[in-house]
Amino acid sequence: MLGYIWQYVYTTFLRYLLKWLIRQVTGTCELQRICSGHKPGAARTTKAEYSLRSSKSKVLRGALETSKDHLENCVNQIVKEKNIKPEKDPRFKENLHICLLQITGYSCLYVSVEDLRKEVFSSDNPEHEAMLLKLWDLLMPTVKLESRITKQWGDIGFQGEDPKTDFRGMGLLGLINLVFFSENYTAEARQVLSRANHPKLGYSYAIVGINLTEMAYSLLKTGALKPHFYNTVQGSPELWHFHQLYCYLAYEFDKFWVTEEPESIMQFNQYREKFHSIVKTHLQDPAVSLTLTASSKN
Repeated sequence: MLGYIWQYVYTTFLRYLLKWLIRQVTGTCELQRICSGHKPGAARTTKAEYSLRSSKSKVLRGALETSKDHLENCVNQIVKEKNIKPEKDPRFKENLHICLLQITGYSCLYVSVEDLRKEVFSSDNPEHEAMLLKLWDLLMPTVKLESRITKQWGDIGFQGEDPKTDFRGMGLLGLINLVFFSENYTAEARQVLSRANHPKLGYSYAIVGINLTEMAYSLLKTGALKPHFYNTVQGSPELWHFHQLYCYLAYEFDKFWVTEEPESIMQFNQYREKFHSIVKTHLQDPAVSLTLTASSKN
């Protein structure tokens, strides 16, 4: 109760008084101190985001929802609003612009990912079908698929004879992630598939892959991936960066599963949550970078 009262008093009154006092002493606003006093990445951008969101100024709060094309004008408005002299702080506008690219880019990335998640896999869509067949060819280059509807799909971890039913939860996003990993890290994807087919420690490669897509999606939705993207993308994160994050999860989960040696696939949910907790712990590190160390083809 006391903690809640203190937080209310601080965020409502003391924080603004403290900001005013520091500005009188230093001659710089909070955003200037953040942009000059912290290294590029999550350390700087998360503080800038909090400062903008907590501001009483509509101009500063509105910056969080500004489109990429209007960010330069937005930065100029903030400079004017805070009465910042560019000649005294020549790097401020550039540094703030990068922060805003990362902040607004994250929101745009979520929208793009959500659109793919909502797109239903359709057997009537030639592009969807081509993508599915490409996944098979990438993972099983020496084995010919006998037909579109076949039990062979189980060899790469689908549940039934028609994989389309397995994409219901994550939509086209699940398939795109599987293909991206297989296409850009082919050797690693085949290695993971080989271990997934182990008679004792095996698991359903494709189904687990789709499950990891859901993990990546939920982390993105809650904002947990902000430190990762703020550290690894010096600008607006794109879908490519989200797919790269999925590759990290797919590769690291396989190593985790093999190391843990579960007694049965029936324990999947238990180990999945344990892995999820490990990832979330990593994301609490301000210097986090969830990057697959294997070399991408691109």
